[in-house]
Amino acid sequence: MRALVEPVASLAPEELIRTARHAVLAGIGEEGQRRLAAARIAVVGAGGLGSPVLLSLAAAGVGELVIIDDDVVERTNLQRQLVHRVDDIGTAKTASAARAVRDLSPVTVVHERTVRLTSDNAVDLLEGADLVIDGSDTFDTREAVAAAAEAVGIPLVWGAVQEWSAQVTVFWSKPPEGYSPVVLGDLFPPGSAGEPPTCAQVGVLGSLCVQVGGLLATEAIKLVTGAGEPLLGRLIVVDALRARQDVIPLSSARRP
Repeated sequence: MRALVEPVASLAPEELIRTARHAVLAGIGEEGQRRLAAARIAVVGAGGLGSPVLLSLAAAGVGELVIIDDDVVERTNLQRQLVHRVDDIGTAKTASAARAVRDLSPVTVVHERTVRLTSDNAVDLLEGADLVIDGSDTFDTREAVAAAAEAVGIPLVWGAVQEWSAQVTVFWSKPPEGYSPVVLGDLFPPGSAGEPPTCAQVGVLGSLCVQVGGLLATEAIKLVTGAGEPLLGRLIVVDALRARQDVIPLSSARRP
């Protein structure tokens, strides 16, 4: 697939050294690193799924991250939100996550958006991003993110966890030539409402959140660099209890 982002002309020598040993960059080469350095990625949700997403993208040297979340860090969910510390309790998740990103990747520019994403502000929040990753935990937010991504025409990397199961896919209403558009209606047919087919909200299982967050970050990196094939029209289904991970056509996840 054609890379989503044009590369920067060159990387700073210290950035080449910092990222040289990261396994996440294997196979994309120096040009892939320069594409990542040019990318601007919006991440909705800085909690269970957002934590591994942000850490992975920072480690990969993504140029800009827009972190969108209106919540504060709480003691009760620290066990599945790896980006936050005990000292961060009571502070905005965006500020806590931005601190972690800057510590890991000094070259990454972080934009904190401490607001609740809604259908009224979603397009403004996502404008200028090359792609968006949705790790939010309510249906209303997910629907607003997907509608805004369709309106702006950028890819949406989508994932959800509930208890022991998870789903990951990619929506893109304006993909490159040769790829069919994939929009919100492919997962939520007209007339359906309320919840995704099986994964409504981010669950409490921290280990599965880490696994799914890694998958989300990988899909974003693939899109930015042009490595491999994106999950357009396909859905990864993770069953942690049975230690299974299947890829199925997105249409198979539709409601009867």
